[in-house]
Amino acid sequence: MRLSETEPGKKVRVKEITGGPKARFAAMGLSRGAELKVLKRAPLGDPIEVEVRGYKLSLRLEEAKFIEVE
Repeated sequence: MRLSETEPGKKVRVKEITGGPKARFAAMGLSRGAELKVLKRAPLGDPIEVEVRGYKLSLRLEEAKFIEVE
């Protein structure tokens, strides 16, 4: 499943990052094994807000499609 498909309120773990700006994702704390909680989505679905390593982060749906979660 992709992060872009995850519903608000769910906790997931990063399984793999399949593309996109991998170095930028790593700088934001998004690496294999990181636990995320999807907090909310904007009214039109983009962006989504997640909590990772104790801080809140907004990601565009296009970016969230590169993050595979379990």
